[in-house]
Amino acid sequence: METKWLEDFVSLAETRSFSRSAQLRHVTQPAFSRRIQSLEAWAGADLVDRSSYPTKLTPAGETLYAQALELLQSLQSTRAMLRGHNSAGQDFIEFAVPHTLAFTFFPAWVASLREGFGPIKSRLIALNVHDAAMRLVEGGCDVLIAYHHPSQPLQLDAERYEMVVLGEEVIAPYTKAGALGHPVVSLPGTAARPLPYLGYAPGAYLGGVTDWILKQAKTPIHLDRVYETDMAEGLKVMALEGHGIAFLPQSAVRKEVLAGALIEVTLPGDALMSLTMEVRAYREKTGARHSGKRSALELWAYLSGITKPSLHGSGDS
Repeated sequence: METKWLEDFVSLAETRSFSRSAQLRHVTQPAFSRRIQSLEAWAGADLVDRSSYPTKLTPAGETLYAQALELLQSLQSTRAMLRGHNSAGQDFIEFAVPHTLAFTFFPAWVASLREGFGPIKSRLIALNVHDAAMRLVEGGCDVLIAYHHPSQPLQLDAERYEMVVLGEEVIAPYTKAGALGHPVVSLPGTAARPLPYLGYAPGAYLGGVTDWILKQAKTPIHLDRVYETDMAEGLKVMALEGHGIAFLPQSAVRKEVLAGALIEVTLPGDALMSLTMEVRAYREKTGARHSGKRSALELWAYLSGITKPSLHGSGDS
């Protein structure tokens, strides 16, 4: 039996909806249903009455729900106690950050805090967007930093989490610059000669954003996917070697653009293919289940004072 099965079950008991809980737990509904079934197999009893709507718990499910709340609270308290033994680490604020932001945004942002907030001790956990969000949901970090665009919202419950906007990031298509400073490939390509395309692997957050940009383009774009990876840094290296066109965050390519090694690709007439995303910080609200680390609370109070914390009306749910 896995702890996340209990967390899934508690979520289902509180929302009474498989689809809503799947969103909150950042998994597909079929995957969420399989995890509930796995818990039922472990328990040896039906926990959910699937014949009713909204979903109801069986008597066995009601019993497990009460026990699960106590068990999860006990585990969280035990973890906090164990972490408390390491007093040297109490001042460290743990950040879960997607790989690209870990390379580009995070170092400069921490440096900028020194002037207004003061120096901080930070521990960076670099993950893909989904796993970074799950770190926050499962209590494995103090702060999540992630991109946000309405086309790809993070499904974080506004009743449990709060958010501040830290800045903006622009993503645009880039390719290697030729000898005369012109791009080695030009948009939009043709059906007969599609452009070599360096894309994000399925499930990558920036891949979803890039797909949305391409779908919104008024001019048909003809691309031939020749390479893919989860990380923008990997696409940048391939673009620098002249392997094709890649959609990259501007902060990731700033030095290469200034050096004339990469160039932004536009449509005929210099029409841009760029998109602006927000860079957001999220944390779990303090309360009965979560008291928060003092250093993290002080940082959040500072960030909240220079921004407008909210999840409502943001496209997140």
